[in-house]
Amino acid sequence: MSNILRLHELDNVGICKVALPAGTQLITSELRLLNDIPALHKVALRDINEGEAILKYGQTMGFANQFIPAGAHVHVHNCVMGDADKDYGFCSKSTATEFVPAGERATFRGYKRVNGKVGTRNYIGILTTVNCSATVARAVAQHFTFSGELKNYPNVDGVVALTHETGCGMRSDGEGYETLRRTFDGYARHPNFGGVMMVGLGCETMQVSRVLQESGLAGSETFCSYTIQDEGGTRVSVEKGIETLRKMLPLVNKFERETVPASELMIGLQCGGSDALSGVTANPALGIAGDILIRHGGTVILSETPEIYGAEHLLTQRASNPEVAEQLLARIKWWEEYTARNDFELNNNPSPGNKAGGLTTIMEKSLGAQAKSGSTNLNGVYLYAEHIAQKGLVFMDSPGYDPVSATGQVASGAQIICFTTGRGSAFGCKPAPCIKLSSNTPLYERMKEDIDINCGGVLDGEISLYECGEKIFQEILKIASGEETKSEALGYGDNEFTPWKIGATV
Repeated sequence: MSNILRLHELDNVGICKVALPAGTQLITSELRLLNDIPALHKVALRDINEGEAILKYGQTMGFANQFIPAGAHVHVHNCVMGDADKDYGFCSKSTATEFVPAGERATFRGYKRVNGKVGTRNYIGILTTVNCSATVARAVAQHFTFSGELKNYPNVDGVVALTHETGCGMRSDGEGYETLRRTFDGYARHPNFGGVMMVGLGCETMQVSRVLQESGLAGSETFCSYTIQDEGGTRVSVEKGIETLRKMLPLVNKFERETVPASELMIGLQCGGSDALSGVTANPALGIAGDILIRHGGTVILSETPEIYGAEHLLTQRASNPEVAEQLLARIKWWEEYTARNDFELNNNPSPGNKAGGLTTIMEKSLGAQAKSGSTNLNGVYLYAEHIAQKGLVFMDSPGYDPVSATGQVASGAQIICFTTGRGSAFGCKPAPCIKLSSNTPLYERMKEDIDINCGGVLDGEISLYECGEKIFQEILKIASGEETKSEALGYGDNEFTPWKIGATV
């Protein structure tokens, strides 16, 4: 069965490594394929009765909606969602983390900030409280991008305008308002910014003055704010922004990289454009890298709540205490209610690209996605864009849509995003560099300019899973110290700031 992957001894399905035609006799097995099976899709390894659980990773990933004979293709035509029995086993698998001795911990070269945080980049950010101020913010940023002035400030990575669609036509209180305000607060304080300018229109719901007051933000040489209406219009507001940043640039340029411990790092985990190998190679390898960072004292953020749905019990088993487990399940319940009132199902099938890559149900995707979390205890559960102060593995609630989820992770403090993909994903996340990891070698060969590390070598037998995890960890340290990612080289990151919109737009 050299062309079939069976991931757990309990599994009644296997993954075809390559496309196989009907009639193929599998080596060392009497099993003969009854259908043509696309690469990375599943085959029944034995007869599966109607209503019986379909097992992958040793876990229920769906149920047979008809009798499935051995050798048949298993996918959306004969596998559906259902209610699976789960062992939530609060804290049953929590273990003490074996930390690397303080004197032996890894280091990187970062930017120390006055608030005690450490940045991996040194940008100047322009935050817009409302879509109406996006044009002014972009004009200011483009001035510095094309004028050549930044050449005089070699320690400044650039000026980035973070624009978005919302900030008005929304309630002035409640979940939606607080979520957006937390996002602005997190970006305004983010250590990858050496300086920040906040620009509003003046009459919007998300008032600049209110944001500053509620977040405790105060003006300084490297933080300022204004509104277009107070300044007298678009042209003068653009001029004001340019002159303000000209004064800020020399101050931000004074920051220089220093050697700091890896314990100062906080990484956000993302997966998008997933395939059947994401949970076999890239995600578990990233989980190992995260474990290593945690042993060195760092922090790892798992997110994308809809993409742990069906696998949340694997995380409650690793909760550091029952309260953390309850908090995670509370977020799952919130999502069930949120999707229901929007006439949507949380247990929706994966995207068309996921299905083409062999993923059938959200439970199957979630079982592979949670592998990014590694093996250490889950120490905390946070709301979207909520400031994260804990070390170790934590969970930040977010949608599964990558730009929205990553925006929240950066707002919570992530200085680097690690992004696995099996189908290919085009993404960047200024001010945080984004490291891309492919689950399979054909994808890497096809999109070399976009992918930083090929985890497909694990399947190819070129590298062990642990070695791949170590390689990712070393890459994280290099990127944190200033080495450019593929997405940075391609110019990604200016358009991916996407705060989560909760509630009606009126």
